[in-house]
Amino acid sequence: MSCVHEKDVLVWEATVVVPWKPSYTYKYALARQKDDDTAGGPNVHGNWLIEKEDAAGERTVWLPEGLQGGELVELCDTWIDRSHPAALMASAAFTKVLFAHKPITRAGSDSNSGGGAGGGGGGSGGLLPAAARCAPAPGETVVRLAVADQQLEAGERLLVTGGIPQLGNWQPDQMMRLTETHTPVWEAELRVPYSCFPFTYKYAIQTAESVILEVGEPRLACLPASSASVGAPTVMVRHDGYFRRDRHWRGAGVALPVFSLRTAHSVGVGEFLDLLPLVDLADRCGLRLIQVLPVNDTCVYGTWWDSYPYSSLSVHALHPQYLALRELLAEQGRQLPEDLALELEAARRALDKRDVDYEATMKFKTAFVKKVFERYGTATLESESYKCWFAANASWLRPYAAFCFLRDIFGTSEHWRWGCMNAGTRELVDRLTAPGGEWARRVELSYYVQYHLHRQLLRASQYAASKRVVLKGDLPIGVDKRSVDTWVAPHLFRMDKSTGAPPDAFSPTGQNWGFPTYDWSAMASEGFSWWRHRLTHMAQYFTAYRIDHVLGFFRIWEVPGDCVTGLLGYFRPSRPLSRSELEQRGVWDVQRLTQPYITEALLRQLFGAERAEAVAATYMLEDGSGRYRLRPAYSSEAAIAAIPLRPDSPRWLVEEVEATRAGLTRLRQNVVLLADPEDPDAFHPRFNLMSTSSYAALPAPWRATLRHMHDDYFYRRQEDPVAPPPGGAAAAPDANGRSLPVLPHHMTNSVGAH
Repeated sequence: MSCVHEKDVLVWEATVVVPWKPSYTYKYALARQKDDDTAGGPNVHGNWLIEKEDAAGERTVWLPEGLQGGELVELCDTWIDRSHPAALMASAAFTKVLFAHKPITRAGSDSNSGGGAGGGGGGSGGLLPAAARCAPAPGETVVRLAVADQQLEAGERLLVTGGIPQLGNWQPDQMMRLTETHTPVWEAELRVPYSCFPFTYKYAIQTAESVILEVGEPRLACLPASSASVGAPTVMVRHDGYFRRDRHWRGAGVALPVFSLRTAHSVGVGEFLDLLPLVDLADRCGLRLIQVLPVNDTCVYGTWWDSYPYSSLSVHALHPQYLALRELLAEQGRQLPEDLALELEAARRALDKRDVDYEATMKFKTAFVKKVFERYGTATLESESYKCWFAANASWLRPYAAFCFLRDIFGTSEHWRWGCMNAGTRELVDRLTAPGGEWARRVELSYYVQYHLHRQLLRASQYAASKRVVLKGDLPIGVDKRSVDTWVAPHLFRMDKSTGAPPDAFSPTGQNWGFPTYDWSAMASEGFSWWRHRLTHMAQYFTAYRIDHVLGFFRIWEVPGDCVTGLLGYFRPSRPLSRSELEQRGVWDVQRLTQPYITEALLRQLFGAERAEAVAATYMLEDGSGRYRLRPAYSSEAAIAAIPLRPDSPRWLVEEVEATRAGLTRLRQNVVLLADPEDPDAFHPRFNLMSTSSYAALPAPWRATLRHMHDDYFYRRQEDPVAPPPGGAAAAPDANGRSLPVLPHHMTNSVGAH
């Protein structure tokens, strides 16, 4: 297609000669030429790669019968941008909850759809009823108008008015009604004499009280410039994008963690069923969204540390703390027996404190649900609803139950310490979860708990949707290193690395969250099935998500696994400094810049004149000329943090060891450059390297060069694409630092229309 500018709109045009048939299906693609002809993939065709499909998906044009050779069908389509505010209304939160009260019209419901008269297209895909279709006539063009709107309330409909008699000559009482061919597209057909072109028109919404015209200038329909030589089109299809509203839908909501949502029925902590009264409150207040913190199982350590909701033991399993124990027998149509009911009430009163006692709550709930399971669990496991649920979730549920069993047996979630069971192979999972096996009852308890958690969260989600309240989940960026996911699929994670954040005003040494980073290449090779399964699973309960640390899906602050802080991290993917870059600027001694800079003067400054010699003798080796280097046993932040201290040590010794750890950590961090562990010729500037004594001891020209390269690396270099080769696309590194083609900036801007 070739493009021209019509005022401020970019229009792409092409003419295609085709034989007649009842309909043609087509779609648009924003494409770019690849700079590597050997690359391939599902969207590659020849030397072109589909970059972004039209959000409208496939389009269909229905052609009237009897068209003769040489007759024209003009398709005027609007590019539907996914980022358009109206397009966002097509997300599940709106279609399944906020506007779910409006009946959905399916395309192709007309029983006379095969080859009938009338034009269609521009994303419609459906057919107008036979009575609303027009047949071509001499001297006239059949014009099919189509517009979309996601925000119509039940009972509202779309109209069109314009400056020709067929559209009522702008008279409010003579507007033409449109038909909803399929949600959210409304269409109408009319015959327009050639003499009436060009004409203007606008769409309108008819409500119970009034008719509301769309905002903006009137739309214009005119014959193509080529009509003077080749004739006017027989059929003109105009897909005009979205109805132009003066304001888009707006709403308010509330965000809170479920564990804080305690009611008079909660036991120690907020539970999934406590969302029900919150939904009622939100509905009465006009709040249309409830956002919760992550609700996945975080039972990694078996201590209060597990109350942190962003360190997932499993991206599928739900946290047992949210189980409403009072409802465990509801599916069987019975209540808890008197002894268990009294025990539950006593625990509820004892745990109803100002603050959540996480460990006491988990201890009671774990013991109580086991008692109920031992008495009544068999009936649940034999029910049809449970069997259907288990069959649909076995792929993640069985590894999860096996992991929990081994965690309790070994007393740790650190699966790399489980000997021959350190890998969650299919054979191992099958052996541990075999029906009727030695440990069957223990793994079935995990199934039982997850089944009831599923039922209760699903009930809350469905109740919220019935009240037109969106339940919004929270998707943590990482998983715990000690998780089911890393046990079953370690190849999807960079287990020797950690996720974090660079230093800032609130955390001068950065953040180290301890989560392994993702191996995006491995995930891509599997079609991102891990992510697809994760999101599909959580979509049972949530129709919207907050994506935690969303930037991490594009670029993460990766920290070596032997670090405690985030100070020695670097961006991945990134454009590191190369050895040749440094040498070209006169900086050649990379070993000096990448090794901790330790001198006698610095030791005295950090530890005092009296202790400096003892610290050097214990933790360092002499490196000549008054320089030292850390002994291999203390060469990392983790090793320094692990310097032992007896629990019964006197206060002075505790303070001395803590001061030693702090000083050695500062020495370890006293570097200028960080060597990339995967490329011996690549380096990353240490964040704020200018504050180090290693930098201060360098020659002035080196300091000026390194300061400039530091600022460029952090504030410019990672944002700009590599300059494109002549006639080709730009290049940028992928998740592993390899070069991938990237669109030049002018190609990534929104395109007005086709």
